[in-house]
Amino acid sequence: MLPYLSEDLGNPLSRHVLGDKPREAIEDARQNVAELIGANPEEIIFTSCGSESNNLAIKGIAGAYAKKGKHIISSPLEHHSILHPLKNLEKQGYEISWLKVDEKGNVSPQEAFSLIRKDTILITVTSASNEIGTLEPVGEIGRIAQEKEAAFHTDAVAAVGLQDLDVKELNVSLLSMAGNIFYAPQGTGALYVKKGVRILPLIEGGVQENGLRAGTHNVAGIVGMGIAARIAKDKLSERQKHLSFLRDRLIKGVLESIPDCFLTGEDKNRLPNHASFCIKFIEGESILLHLNLRGIAGTSGSTCSSEALKVSHVLDAIGIDPVWAQGSVVFTLGIENTAEELDLFLKELPPIVEKLRLMSPLTGTDNIDKFRYKK
Repeated sequence: MLPYLSEDLGNPLSRHVLGDKPREAIEDARQNVAELIGANPEEIIFTSCGSESNNLAIKGIAGAYAKKGKHIISSPLEHHSILHPLKNLEKQGYEISWLKVDEKGNVSPQEAFSLIRKDTILITVTSASNEIGTLEPVGEIGRIAQEKEAAFHTDAVAAVGLQDLDVKELNVSLLSMAGNIFYAPQGTGALYVKKGVRILPLIEGGVQENGLRAGTHNVAGIVGMGIAARIAKDKLSERQKHLSFLRDRLIKGVLESIPDCFLTGEDKNRLPNHASFCIKFIEGESILLHLNLRGIAGTSGSTCSSEALKVSHVLDAIGIDPVWAQGSVVFTLGIENTAEELDLFLKELPPIVEKLRLMSPLTGTDNIDKFRYKK
């Protein structure tokens, strides 16, 4: 990335020599990102993040196909960058049909099939929720959408670089990704748009990205995303093996050492780096604050919504009691995490939970002995 921050600062759209290297670097990155998901380079549009990619996909399809129909199918597990645009489209006269989800966060391809109508222009279902980690049957829904000639978008932000994703096998029309999930710089993203699928731009006023995303390119960031995509593709199997091993140990260790605690989402059919729990009788935020003092980082619900201090819409959708949903915690493992760090985490967490439960008004005196941590 460094040359594009200090020396090769020309505009990639320039037709003079200063634009040559930046233009070539962007196209190399486009090739790398495309290969990560089995796409063609010309089907990749660079954006600033996953949220922008989601907005471009939803609003872009809605605008381009409004004359065909105004019916969209989605799930209640979606990220806010899907839900908020859909709610705004409802105000503009679009109709949204919501898929049901089971207690593990699975949507039903059969229900998606039953909801498709002649005026259905889009189905959008996440590849995996970043709150509960469950992997959705995207390939099956994509096949159904293709047969019914409806565009199909998946928010794959949480999965790209962690799962083996091929847009052709998944039968997707559009796929959103964020570079930082697979160790690209923050503030980088991309949207895959299948050849032949029409979308309208969000940002107008320039010819960049085939006229679908105006504005000067973030050359250094795009270059970084391209290199990260190439590494992620080369090391996918190695990363999956390492992360899933740690994930399984983490889940097993937490469930065995902490009573009245349960896993949210599927136990195996989930992201390889993801573990999420509801720990009863205490608040997840309190747990995270105590862990943070010990150098251990986690989150409670979606990073984009946790500041609102509301019960997660994802946990609500899968039927978690709002009282217990307050005790939700999410831990995502990284490629540099070690078994030793995991052992430290499993040592530190139970005493923190015990301490907080002894102070909690929800615990009750009859249960105090039950929650005492056995070293």
